[in-house]
Amino acid sequence: MPVPVITTAQMREWEAATWATGQTEDEVIRHVGKRLARRARKLTRAGGTILFLVGKGHNGDDARAAAKALDGREAKILEIFLPESDLLQLEMALAKKPALIVDGLFGVGLNRPLSDAWQKIIAAVNGSQIPVLAVDLPSGLNADTGENFGAVIEAALTLTVGAPKIGLLAPAAWPFTGRIEVADDVGLIPCPLQTELNWTLPEDFQNFPPARPMAGHKGTFGHAVIVAGSLGFHGAAALAARGAQRAQAGLVTVLTQADAILPVASQLAAAMVNFWRPDMVLPTSISALLVGPGLAAPEQPDELRRTVRHWWRSDACPLVVDASALAFLEAGGFNKKFIRVITPHPGEAATLLNSSAQKIQADRVKAVRDLSKKFGNCWVVLKGHQTLIGQADGEIFVNSSGNPHLAQGGSGDLLAGFIAGLLAQPALAAEVGKTLHYAVWQHGAAADKLQSARTNWIVEDLAAEIGNAR
Repeated sequence: MPVPVITTAQMREWEAATWATGQTEDEVIRHVGKRLARRARKLTRAGGTILFLVGKGHNGDDARAAAKALDGREAKILEIFLPESDLLQLEMALAKKPALIVDGLFGVGLNRPLSDAWQKIIAAVNGSQIPVLAVDLPSGLNADTGENFGAVIEAALTLTVGAPKIGLLAPAAWPFTGRIEVADDVGLIPCPLQTELNWTLPEDFQNFPPARPMAGHKGTFGHAVIVAGSLGFHGAAALAARGAQRAQAGLVTVLTQADAILPVASQLAAAMVNFWRPDMVLPTSISALLVGPGLAAPEQPDELRRTVRHWWRSDACPLVVDASALAFLEAGGFNKKFIRVITPHPGEAATLLNSSAQKIQADRVKAVRDLSKKFGNCWVVLKGHQTLIGQADGEIFVNSSGNPHLAQGGSGDLLAGFIAGLLAQPALAAEVGKTLHYAVWQHGAAADKLQSARTNWIVEDLAAEIGNAR
């Protein structure tokens, strides 16, 4: 199950419920230490030195436990209790260039501005440019707001304990948290809390998608139709088709504009390609429709705009609207039995809400709610760092996978096609929420796998890898 995103007070409540069962803090600290040690080993090479910065609180206890559990690496523990006198020791330790720093200086209990001496400690760590693994949250960060207390450790990775703290997801925290991972198996009881936001874990997709029936055929797995591509933007149509193919829809058809049909068709073999015309009747076998990738030529036919609006209101098959076609939509509802999905990035979301990208980013949850309400309680995939998936009410899923190298032209087109290819399959359309956050997680996980293997991968590589994560 996805883990809830919680406040500091809720974390305290969860811990209290755990202690009431007889579980001890020392045992949980031991478990956290093992998880930290395991993650630190993966971030370093055999024989490397890891510097553990230990403060007075439980984060320091966690770091100390990790140092004891470390195997195959040299552990250097540096207790920093008096920053004025400990700065020199820190500078000497940093001068030896350890492979990794584990930050256990401050935890969620920090509630006051940091002194100049503590700010110098943090500045020395950040100035070293040595990768940092933060315990629970980067020292100096407010776990509830994402603001800081004067200075913050800049982590490459934050291993948060139990569940993500709400402040880690705030845009103000993004420059400091690095990648966020959750240590959810540390001896706490199952989380007794339910919250609006839920963090996606890879384990959420065990046995999903369900196994295909042995006697299945092309018709069993649906027909994804993609209306995409225009002069100069033919690649978007091809990438969307690739995404639908990687989702393994039974059939994929691309309908593109006449002046783009040759470059689109020349890139595809298994997908059918035809040109879109105003009087076209969609195939009767269609089970999902995607509109938008590559419809970026300056002039789009008015007939296409009207047709997309008609499909949104009246077509029974799942409809995904992406990219330029988002501008074709009008506010209003649709049959509640229909599946409707929009996939804006923050700039597109701002246009749809007559707002600004800065305001969208400042409250992404509100943006998801407002977009869904405006367009009839549709599903919203608000792309970007920690992509959100949700509707006007109910749970919102926060994606945990992906990295900044997804910021390439064509990445969103591929995701839109992958979503459409999944929703074309009736078994997956029946679980639309799970299918959407599975699609987004797979997209990011593919990027993570590529990034671990090479630094210069491109979207065509992503198209070959998407859907392969387990």
